[in-house]
Amino acid sequence: MKTHYEHYSRVPPKDWHWPSFSPSEIACKGTGKLLIDTDAMDRLQALRDRLGKPVIITSAYRSPEHNKRVGGAKSSKHMDGIAFDVRMDNHDPHAFEAAARAVGFTGFGYYIKSGFMHIDTGPERSWGTPWPVTATAWPTEPPRQAESLKDDTEAQAAAGAGVAGLVATGAEYLPAAEGILGRLAPTAQLIAVSAGALFIGYLLWKRTR
Repeated sequence: MKTHYEHYSRVPPKDWHWPSFSPSEIACKGTGKLLIDTDAMDRLQALRDRLGKPVIITSAYRSPEHNKRVGGAKSSKHMDGIAFDVRMDNHDPHAFEAAARAVGFTGFGYYIKSGFMHIDTGPERSWGTPWPVTATAWPTEPPRQAESLKDDTEAQAAAGAGVAGLVATGAEYLPAAEGILGRLAPTAQLIAVSAGALFIGYLLWKRTR
């Protein structure tokens, strides 16, 4: 159903059923005239509800004289009250288009440089160059397997060399250590052995620097 008003201010509040929009947003920007197409407005409200965020309209209904003044197509669907130009500033254009198609919009015009998309309920068609798809997903990292010395031959070799070095280094100091430990009490011997192990580890670390 279509209803025409000489000015959007004359729309009775009881006849306006689209809470996310106002008559002034849908009216002709040049004359203030308004043509309401109920089906198109229902779809526009459904789109707004589906997106869950504001739909900023830059042009909706255009009176014939205003459409001519702004260089609109002679058969522009704006003059039929079934077309809307929507800013893409706060939308992903691809998600927006998918939602618009889902609620029944069939005409799409892409105006990337101007930052808006035209949608209408006319014949199924499109024009202009669609927004490019921007890759945002990172590649999925394959699951990691726990590493172990058993599965790593290089680590096994390094570990073997470390053990051999520890034994060789300990052998250098073993005679003197035995003489000293023999004169200590059992508790003191334990402390001395621990300290000796730390000292040998330090020497091995120094050798690898």
